[in-house]
Amino acid sequence: MPVVDAKPYQYPFEPKTTALVVIDMQRDFVEPGGFGDSLGNDVARLTAIVPTVAELIGLCRRYGIRVIHTREAHRADLTDCPPAKLKRGNPALKIGDKGAMGRILIDGEPGNDIVPALAPIAGEIVIVKPGKGAFYATALGDILRLQGITHLLFAGVTTEVCVQTTMREANDRGYECLLVEDATESYFPQFKTAALEMIRAQGGIIGWTATCGEVAAALAAR
Repeated sequence: MPVVDAKPYQYPFEPKTTALVVIDMQRDFVEPGGFGDSLGNDVARLTAIVPTVAELIGLCRRYGIRVIHTREAHRADLTDCPPAKLKRGNPALKIGDKGAMGRILIDGEPGNDIVPALAPIAGEIVIVKPGKGAFYATALGDILRLQGITHLLFAGVTTEVCVQTTMREANDRGYECLLVEDATESYFPQFKTAALEMIRAQGGIIGWTATCGEVAAALAAR
């Protein structure tokens, strides 16, 4: 069984009962000209992790770890988007408005696509979620249960919002969770740092963290 030299202590896992969940690596969040960029964020921080996420995905595919992707998206008529979510922050471009890559956070629009370098392959599940967490109003819980998954690796954006929310949801459901530190990012570096510290505080109250290299080393040594 592979054992990752993780924080706050070692993380053992069995590849056949483990899944990698790649959160919201969408063009609108990661690429210049997208929704994240329109809000004044430095998307270069998020773009920079794409090669590491690609490496992690490739590693999981090679060792038989299931790969699951998520996209934050809403129906074209916005019936699944709470009014509070539409209004919050009073952004210049709201969910459903026309942006540089189509309507923002609308399923099927170009900006809602996963970045090409991380595109799902045949057989990989894509969860379309209306909220921050990937378990809310989706079939993710049923999918993991039916596939016998007990351990989850996490990557994606942003660390303190959709990634941490999903990881907390998974922790409450009994999954053993590890966040891959260099395969996640935030527009705000201090938020990422705080999120990592919260996850592994008090002996791993939410889970573990480790680098992609540390996960790779554990798999290579099995």
